Amino acid sequence: MKGLSVLIVGGGSGLGALLAKRAVEEGATAIGIIDINKDAADAALAPAKAAGLPTASAIADIQVGPQCHAAFEAIAKDIGRVDTVINCAAIYPRRPILEITDAEWDASNGINIKGTYHMMVAAVAHMQAQEPKEQVRGRIVNLTSVDAFKAHPQNAHYAATKAAVVSLTRSFAHHVAKDGILVNSVAPAGMATDRARELGFLDELAKASPLGRGALPTEIAEWVLMTGGPKNSYMTGENVIVSGGYIYA
Repeated sequence: MKGLSVLIVGGGSGLGALLAKRAVEEGATAIGIIDINKDAADAALAPAKAAGLPTASAIADIQVGPQCHAAFEAIAKDIGRVDTVINCAAIYPRRPILEITDAEWDASNGINIKGTYHMMVAAVAHMQAQEPKEQVRGRIVNLTSVDAFKAHPQNAHYAATKAAVVSLTRSFAHHVAKDGILVNSVAPAGMATDRARELGFLDELAKASPLGRGALPTEIAEWVLMTGGPKNSYMTGENVIVSGGYIYA
């Protein structure tokens, strides 16, 4: 991420907070975080602040387009140019396929699909107006999931939203390629996170993987940063699967 200003949506906790820390270690020049929790966002900015980098945080319900645009503009005003946007915000509400409620569908669609869409629109509007760096005006990375490509009757609504994000990624990539904006997604297998431990499916992850374990968040973060970093100057509209052999594609 050397020389790039990075904005992470959903960066207040989990993989998003880890990405904020790793981006600093990889040489990012500024870090912004948009999250529903301002305190969490500010806490996740601690490594950047300790490194003396420009930082900014903003709160937004990403289901609401105007809030997304206002938050993005506030971040951009504070840290200037935004080179890379990473969309991490999502919910993971497990429910058997025949029992999903309307409220659960609406929440999943609102955050995982509509929220990602709104943040991509805000990112494109900003990036189209800035001068390119080595032919690239900006990079957008969306977090999807291997669940988008596998039958998942225990979490079909989540899987469906992630399949939708793969499709959105391709459509945006095609539309903004002429502007020098690269749009890609990264699809991890299940990660060995605190949330996975709380929900009790670490053993399930281990059994599903030929490697016998879930992915470490740090392992997924490396691919996200590579896709959103300066080493990627040509790949767009792609979905990078990091599954430990859970699926082969």
